[in-house]
Amino acid sequence: MEAEQVQTKALITSIGIIIAVECAMRLVLPKQPFDSIIALGAARLLEVTLVILFLMIWGQGISSIGLVTSEMVAGFKKGLIWSVGFGIVVLLVFAVLYMAGINIMALIHARLPKEPRNIVLFFLIGGIVGPIAEEVFFRGILYGFFRRWGMMVALTLSTLFFVLAHSISHGVFVPQVVGGILFAIAYEIEGSLLVPITIHITGNIAIFTLSLMA
Repeated sequence: MEAEQVQTKALITSIGIIIAVECAMRLVLPKQPFDSIIALGAARLLEVTLVILFLMIWGQGISSIGLVTSEMVAGFKKGLIWSVGFGIVVLLVFAVLYMAGINIMALIHARLPKEPRNIVLFFLIGGIVGPIAEEVFFRGILYGFFRRWGMMVALTLSTLFFVLAHSISHGVFVPQVVGGILFAIAYEIEGSLLVPITIHITGNIAIFTLSLMA
């Protein structure tokens, strides 16, 4: 893994930023007529922006979380290759589960808004903004911090926190468990955070599309 180990101050600061933004959102949201999806997207953008600014100004730089400007295009291309490979595996697994009489959509179904406008926002925020913010924290910060104790410790703990963060609000954890493991392995092998970001984005959009079709 090429990314540096994340320092303790970066971990504590990142957690503090997220807690502060989430608390502020919950205090402001009930008093303002903002759409909850827009508010969520704004919160995620603010969180990831503040974390990256901290790393650039007071931390080890964004290279410490696997973001190197000169390697971003290559990371994106590798992420697409991983996405295609994983997509093929998923199709094969789904085919086996379907023949076994298992309801596939029950495992991955996402609750989409009813209004067309909100569906577009859901795809934009849940499919792009959310994955970027989550990968910066869960893989970039958390995985990078726990990596000092070995890959398995980092993979297990970062995936555990990733699953817990989602199960609190969604209740479905199978995609998060599989995704958390896949994202961590891809990050470990490639050393570029753009790889799990790309896989996460394509995966979310695929799940949302299937849910919309269903």
